[in-house]
Amino acid sequence: MSLLLLQITIKQWDKSQRTQAHEQLRSAMPTQHAIIFPPAFHAFDDQCIIDQHGGHLQADRLKYSKQANLIYFDRYLINLDTLSLTYHDPNADQTAQIIGYLNNEWLQSHYQCRYSVYESDMYYWLYEDVTLNAFYSTDGLDEQVFFRQGQVATYPYRQ
Repeated sequence: MSLLLLQITIKQWDKSQRTQAHEQLRSAMPTQHAIIFPPAFHAFDDQCIIDQHGGHLQADRLKYSKQANLIYFDRYLINLDTLSLTYHDPNADQTAQIIGYLNNEWLQSHYQCRYSVYESDMYYWLYEDVTLNAFYSTDGLDEQVFFRQGQVATYPYRQ
C-alpha cells in the first residue's frame, strides 16, 4: 500500500522572543520526529499521514487540500503522478521551485517567514521557522523513517 508521509515542525515566536537565548532554545528543538498517533492522523482517504509539531499559537495555521493527484500542504505542492515536491510561497513573486522527487527517500525542506497577526485588538509580528519532512512509501508506514539520512533543501526566506 502506497502512503505519503508529511511531517511539519513549526517553531513560532513573537518579537519579544528574538534574543540569542530564545534562538538557542529554538535551534535545540528537533525537526525530525517518530510518527506517533496522535498527533499524526490519516488524511485523503488514508493515502496520507500528516504529523504536525508546534505551530499552536494559531489553531488554523496548517492548510492542506487535495485536487485530483495534487496535494497542497502549507506552501508545498506534491504531485502524486511524478512524486515531485515543490515549494511555492503565494505571497512572493518567485516561481515555484522543485525541491526534489520522493523516490524511495525522504526530503526535508526549510523556510522562515513572518506575518502580522491581529489578536486582542492589537497587531503583532509572528515569526516562523518551518521544516517539512516528506516521504512517499510503497511499503507502508515506518515510524522511524525521518531518522534515516535524507535530502535537505533550504529556503531561508524572511518576509
